[in-house]
Amino acid sequence: MSAQRIIWVSPVASGWAVVCAGIEPLVFRSGGRAEAQARRLATCLAQLGRAVQVRILDRASNLVGAQLYPAA
Repeated sequence: MSAQRIIWVSPVASGWAVVCAGIEPLVFRSGGRAEAQARRLATCLAQLGRAVQVRILDRASNLVGAQLYPAA
C-alpha cells in the first residue's frame, strides 16, 4: 500500500498556495478558492486510488483544518 499524499493550503505573500508533492504549486488570491481547488485535486487523486489528506493552515501557520479522502 502506498503512503498517503498530503495537499497543503497555506498563505503566501501573494495569496494562498495549494502545494502537493509532484504537482506544480498553485496560487490563488482567495483562501476559499485555494481550499476548493485542493478539495477537487484530492477527490481526483482519491478516485485514482491514492489516499489524500488536505491540510489547511491559517496566516500564522497554525493547522486549522484537515480532511481525509480515502482511496476509492
